[in-house]
Amino acid sequence: MDIEELMPQSPEGEKPEASKQSPLVGLEKDLTLYADSIKEVAVEIMVEGISATPIFIAHQHVVNIGEVILDRKELNTDWTIQASTFEEFVEKGIIQQDKKALFLKNYKKPEDYMCVFVVVPEGANFVYYPYQRKKKA
Repeated sequence: MDIEELMPQSPEGEKPEASKQSPLVGLEKDLTLYADSIKEVAVEIMVEGISATPIFIAHQHVVNIGEVILDRKELNTDWTIQASTFEEFVEKGIIQQDKKALFLKNYKKPEDYMCVFVVVPEGANFVYYPYQRKKKA
């Protein structure tokens, strides 16, 4: 599946910004804000036996994978988060069959890290973000 198939539309009601700040700055802020809620959903996915490998999708568009758990419009934040699983990513062809073992080998402990598939207009990539950020001294 191509990224274009996951993002059939342009940003939801977005107007072009005059100054271009990286959207990833806002993502870090939102992931810190959302951490407890995302962890709660990850634990639920694992405890209910849905998957041992939850994946969350962070986007500012409409994507056709997973279920919305934190809507940026409702929460007045920059990023929407959707919950999905490794199995759905394989089924949709985002994680290819020959890359499954490599992905699982690199998948970090879901009790400590959220696995986030970050979707931006230029493409998408997996990042791992700790639920507990270390305080800077």
